[in-house]
Amino acid sequence: MARLDTGRAAGAWPALRFADWKPTLATLHRYTQVVGKIRLALAPPLNHWWHVTMYVCPLGLTTSAIPYGEGSFEVLFDLVHHDIVVTTSDGRRKQVPLFVRRSVADFYSETMALLHALGIDVHIWPTPVEIPKDALPLDADELHATYDPEPVGRFFRVLGHADRILKTFASRFQGKQSPVHFFWGGFDLASTRFSGRPAPPRPDADKITREGYSHEVASFGFWPGWDGVTDAAFYSYAAPEPPGFGRAPIPAPARYEPTLKNFLLPYEQIRANDDPAEAILGFYEAVYEAAATLGGWDRAALELKPVVVAVPDADFSKGAQEHRPEQPSP
Repeated sequence: MARLDTGRAAGAWPALRFADWKPTLATLHRYTQVVGKIRLALAPPLNHWWHVTMYVCPLGLTTSAIPYGEGSFEVLFDLVHHDIVVTTSDGRRKQVPLFVRRSVADFYSETMALLHALGIDVHIWPTPVEIPKDALPLDADELHATYDPEPVGRFFRVLGHADRILKTFASRFQGKQSPVHFFWGGFDLASTRFSGRPAPPRPDADKITREGYSHEVASFGFWPGWDGVTDAAFYSYAAPEPPGFGRAPIPAPARYEPTLKNFLLPYEQIRANDDPAEAILGFYEAVYEAAATLGGWDRAALELKPVVVAVPDADFSKGAQEHRPEQPSP
């Protein structure tokens, strides 16, 4: 296995202060809800709502293949060229630019028209989710209409780092765990580990929460922030939270945020670290160990030690180097 790309090149960890791109973030969040709800409407259900998420890809965020009729289609938020692109399994492709001033309502209607032109018709519930104090339907939202490509590009670079780090972290666990995926409700990138035990029932919770947290979990991810709560941060939490979890001695600059019941590692502080990727991995590992130990997980059965393949005299300055294991001839 090649070494983790730490991204220590100049400018590799760009500034991403919530206040600096709040209007664009609010608009992009709602754009992703339109597309996410399309996947929700058409994809076969999976446990814990894993069928509704998006994934980081080389150009941005993708739905992956969504079944439709005898074929499938993909919706891509191209955050490099700043387009939304729909590609069908029979080779057709249509796109519209994102950087043109466009309200969420306009985005909704243009996206539906684009799909219709490709022979795809879908109905979605237009009310936004997981956005406090906002019940303005997406197909009527003329309020949010800002898209600045520059901070979106910085956000995507940070998502790329988070995606690689979360996948490296996932390689250390052999129990049930989620993919590394992007939730358009909370607008966060996440990966979740499971203890293997059902969680206590939540009879008063909504059906989304009941399904999402039907089993004991520890979750890890990256969040660009929330107005009045936190700036961009890497996060981790346990659900249900075992006794003493919030008092676990997680090294600074991480802190426990009681309103969220999350440990947060502030992005603006960690990006100045000599090795941000290793610091973030250390944060995830420390919170996992607290959750698993206090929660009585069977760690010996669930965990894997990292495997590193030594590549003699390898120069990693230009990226990962290929290493082909010796194999007998057929």
